Amino acid sequence: MIVIGSRGSQLALWQARHIASLLKVETRIEIIKTTGDRIQDVPLSQVGGKGLFTKEIEEALLDHRIDLAVHSLKDMPSELPAGLTLAAIPEREDPRDALLGGPLKDGARVGTSSLRRSVQLKAMHRELSIESLRGNVDTRLRKLDEGQYDTIVLAAAGLRRLGLADRISELIPVDVMIPAVGQGALAVETRDDHGEAQQIAHTLEHHPSRLAITAERAFLAVFGGGCQVPIGAHATIKDSEIHLRAFVSNPDGTNARRGEQTGMDPLVVGENLARKLLP
Repeated sequence: MIVIGSRGSQLALWQARHIASLLKVETRIEIIKTTGDRIQDVPLSQVGGKGLFTKEIEEALLDHRIDLAVHSLKDMPSELPAGLTLAAIPEREDPRDALLGGPLKDGARVGTSSLRRSVQLKAMHRELSIESLRGNVDTRLRKLDEGQYDTIVLAAAGLRRLGLADRISELIPVDVMIPAVGQGALAVETRDDHGEAQQIAHTLEHHPSRLAITAERAFLAVFGGGCQVPIGAHATIKDSEIHLRAFVSNPDGTNARRGEQTGMDPLVVGENLARKLLP
């Protein structure tokens, strides 16, 4: 029996069940509430700290209360606690951000809790009113439907996984709004003990997704790996060559920098581009 740790949201449970269905062994899902789940009325950038959606789950792994954890990879800090490993990165879903509701126009009230999205939205359309929006997917959609916002921004991958792709009014190209590091990908985390859970999880590995996300996370690590700075990075793989594009700015959107880097080694690609974009 492999015990899988997961947050309790509809999307997190879909992700955990999806991984469970691929493992082909007997599993049980253990719901764990994280700091990020408990604090719903403050923008993530103001909560502080790393691992807001992973810390308690990782503690359960280290305590042997669970055997395997499933996360949205974009929630994971760039450094893992000692004794844990990313045992598998399955094939990535669509990494793009999606607009739901009305178009972006002057005065539109746009809901997002992400500094990265806020800054890039302002760069796309300066006359928007960006307003904080927290909660799970259902909560955010309800607030949109109630008219609290004209438009909201969510990850396309989560909407597709929940069968809500029909709610998407526009997909934003990655060269216009660079996604969060790891957006669209799942992370399967285990103890780094070469045990049964780690070995079973490794069967779900998708090498091109691993290469791309390793480059993105190497870029993030140079900047400290938190959510207090607007950062986006997105890598693609073509003929074994990694192409990384990234974005970073001050929290207020000033001194925005964008750049691109190609190469064969994901760590070198990510770190070299980060050094180019350091202030």
